[in-house]
Amino acid sequence: MNADNRIKNIVVVGGGSAGWMAAAALATYLAKGATIRLVESEEIGIVGVGEASVPHIRLFNGQWLGIAEAEFVKRTQATVKLGIEFKDWSRIGDSYIHGFGAIGRSLGPLPFHQFWLKLRQAGRAGPIGDYSPQTVMAPRGKFAPGDRKAAPNSPLADIAYAYHFDATLYARYLRELAEQRGAQRIEGKVVRVNQRPDNGFIESVTLESGQVVEGELFIDCSGFRGLLIEQTLKAGYEDWSHWLPCDRALAVPSASTHPVTPYTRATARKAGWQWRIPLQHRTGNGHVYSSRHISDDEAAATLLANLDGEALAEPRQLRFSAGIRKKFWDKNVVAIGLASGFLEPLESTSIYSAQSGITRLLSLFPTRDFNPMLAERYNREAAFEYERIRDFIILHYHATERADTPFWEHCRMMDVPDTLRETMDLFRVDGRYFRNGEDFFALPSWVQVMLGQRIVPQGYHPMVDEMPEDRLIELVEGMRGTLAHAVASMPTHEEWIERYWKAPAA
Repeated sequence: MNADNRIKNIVVVGGGSAGWMAAAALATYLAKGATIRLVESEEIGIVGVGEASVPHIRLFNGQWLGIAEAEFVKRTQATVKLGIEFKDWSRIGDSYIHGFGAIGRSLGPLPFHQFWLKLRQAGRAGPIGDYSPQTVMAPRGKFAPGDRKAAPNSPLADIAYAYHFDATLYARYLRELAEQRGAQRIEGKVVRVNQRPDNGFIESVTLESGQVVEGELFIDCSGFRGLLIEQTLKAGYEDWSHWLPCDRALAVPSASTHPVTPYTRATARKAGWQWRIPLQHRTGNGHVYSSRHISDDEAAATLLANLDGEALAEPRQLRFSAGIRKKFWDKNVVAIGLASGFLEPLESTSIYSAQSGITRLLSLFPTRDFNPMLAERYNREAAFEYERIRDFIILHYHATERADTPFWEHCRMMDVPDTLRETMDLFRVDGRYFRNGEDFFALPSWVQVMLGQRIVPQGYHPMVDEMPEDRLIELVEGMRGTLAHAVASMPTHEEWIERYWKAPAA
């Protein structure tokens, strides 16, 4: 490649966790050949309430950025997340856990849950949560990162887990990391975006101080407003609020309670749901709701009435409309994080979506001529990923038997995307699920949530009947016994944190 065609001047507009994740990754892989500058203003607040994650963050932190796990956990007051407990979603009184990782152990071409279905329908198997390490560990408050001495095909060989962490502390830590690796921070508020007259590409941004920051590639991490991608380039927005009616959230921290549970809790409420995310130094709480079905005051009262500990601040409100940009990459601007779109935090995908966008950009990184095929590929992959996550979140709302409030009646009766309808209909017949390409949520996630939301298959895969009954029982119930025995000997989550990952006092 001609060195003169390489991009040498990259500007990230906006800080927070998305901005500093982008700056840290760019500095790690491009700082030797390019200048990387991040523009942010202390006057502009960040959303900063995203405190739960999915296991991909371990890959991004460890393999992509080279961050030591113990250091990350201590610096961000983190705890372990094995999954999400859903309460009152299909019916009031229901509870299930969507755990990370595999369910049981596949045999040949069939996933484990197919064998379980036959025994379950005969009344000879326990709940599906008895056959996954995470869903056995979580309600018992146990944690261990996996047994390296276990057989490679053992479900205990590698325990999938994520974290609950303080997003503001994460951004601060990433800033230190990025600056150590060559990124430069510029304090200032952008007051004007300057475009090239010939092609509309962004040429520079002008700050309130009068400073002009020029760039060849701009990363828009300006949050919901999309300063570059939307306010300047008019990329457009695809609104999904007809499928995801919640449009507001209230967030408030509360005092820690014990034991510190290794899972997120999502409790369905009258017109939305409430999250509970335990960190080492406090508990994060929030209420996501539909303003068409409940007032702000009632939503705040519901949130505060259902805290485990004393509220440490007044609730902070966020307003949003679920959906995505029609273009994530337009001209020489790539939107990352909330600037690219927003799906409510029900399955903790916000941090992942930003990290996925960053790694996708690095994979498709352009030269100064900005080959349009790269942007087209980026936009196609990003849209597919968002659409599949969207379907998975809609599933939680639509697959309900609740009709006790106008909100839940609306969710139960609403039309859903054809892609989701097909997935649900196929599963109802005999429990089959087929992953679509690079769909982020794999079979175990869909199976656990569909079963948890009372989508019960009428049958099972016909090949299951080829297995002798005694071997079937050995396979299914043997897994149940193995997991129960292994988890019983594990330390508690709090013991693990205290022993290896205890953060300094906040």
